[in-house]
Amino acid sequence: MSFRRRQFLQTTAALGAALALPLRAAPRGERRIELIAAEFKAALDPAGAGQTRVWSYNNQFPGPLLRFRRGDHAHLALSNQLPQETTVHWHGVRVPNGMDGVPSVTQLPIPVGGRFDYRFELRDSGTYWYHPHQSSFEQVPRGLYGALVVEEERPPQVDREEVWLLSDIKLDDQRQQVEDYGRILDIANQGRLGNQLLVNGLVAGAERKIEVRAGERLRLRLINAASARFFRLAIEGHAARIIAWDGQGVTPHPLPADGLPLGPGMRADLIIDCMEKPGQSFALRDLGRPPAGAAVLGTLAYSSQAAVRNAPLKAPIALAPNRIAEPNLDKASDHYVVFQGGMRGTPVIGMVDGKPARIQDIMAKEGLAWTMNYNAQHEHALMHEPLLHLAKGEHVILHMINETDFAHPMHLHGHFFRVLAIGGVATPHREWRDTVIMAPRQAIDVAFVADNPGEWMYHCHILDHAAGGMMGTVVVE
Repeated sequence: MSFRRRQFLQTTAALGAALALPLRAAPRGERRIELIAAEFKAALDPAGAGQTRVWSYNNQFPGPLLRFRRGDHAHLALSNQLPQETTVHWHGVRVPNGMDGVPSVTQLPIPVGGRFDYRFELRDSGTYWYHPHQSSFEQVPRGLYGALVVEEERPPQVDREEVWLLSDIKLDDQRQQVEDYGRILDIANQGRLGNQLLVNGLVAGAERKIEVRAGERLRLRLINAASARFFRLAIEGHAARIIAWDGQGVTPHPLPADGLPLGPGMRADLIIDCMEKPGQSFALRDLGRPPAGAAVLGTLAYSSQAAVRNAPLKAPIALAPNRIAEPNLDKASDHYVVFQGGMRGTPVIGMVDGKPARIQDIMAKEGLAWTMNYNAQHEHALMHEPLLHLAKGEHVILHMINETDFAHPMHLHGHFFRVLAIGGVATPHREWRDTVIMAPRQAIDVAFVADNPGEWMYHCHILDHAAGGMMGTVVVE
């Protein structure tokens, strides 16, 4: 084990103890929120009498919506009342490395009965979410997730806003969770899928209504909190426009004809002008992935009241950009990451703890199924070498090459990146993202400035894949 990692373990224990104590003076504008992670019985279907055991924050499923303004200082005090160690990762939020919530990398796991104080400034407006990074392949599908919204200083003019957390859950005949987490068949394939779709913790379907008046402008924030499921959203009868990907403003543009793709961990903000007639209803559908059919997630339900206006608002909908350093492609360094493995993947030799092995042996002996640059590592293992070492301020082009038969939503902590090209074709909007889908056998090029120092996770957000080897780190120093 390197000296740097030994030093981490020695200093993090002291840091964790110090962070659990109150500071002498809170930063100006600090907002303190208590979060308690514990088991909870949730009513997934308000029309039914049954309840389902989930893990949750503050006895809410999903966890409470955390809403801030850009520039706020957050103090989020987590108490762990679960039967396992845990952490919290603030997905997409650019935090100091020690606040990123990655066990054995940025902090020690929070023990049963323990607590940890997360403190950071909200530098960027946008739609984000929070979830554990400890045994995330189990803890997230058990129910530990919630939305985090950072409001713009001058948000677009809308009449109403809705936040939809999309997810799924795997239930048995008694409507309790099937506890089959971490199976190698899920790890090496498409991940563990639930058999019930959820919207904001409730059974998806026509009953999940967004009630609007004719003429209103709606902002819909969408978050995919599922551990493995991809969604493709379509809205019947409406020309919705995308104004943000992963919290970052983009040139407003319509949804793709084949639906809005949302891989695990991804977010999108939509503007919908509701110009249909009072009393009508329109389905919001997940078009699914073959061979599954479409499923109704909810409805836009128009009230019988008279229209608010007869023509769409003319107010602009484009979001002001966050302050993100622009990568200079002319002076950027090139780095490559090759992804292999999986049940039907390219035959590969992988490295585990520095020792080569066939992927079939890695599956059987280690429970791992994926490699990144020929390395397969256990989740947050200390005995691994970072994928990349970058100098602070370095301009980077990262070439991701997927040689597997599966799609992977790849997530980089601590940074946003511009998506330059997908499959060799330049992207029309060059959008900022923190999570991007690599289709099977596809290459993607992204660029960013490595300006946030620390060791940052870089992994597939199909959480079974991350636990099965598709997990690495990028060091900025």
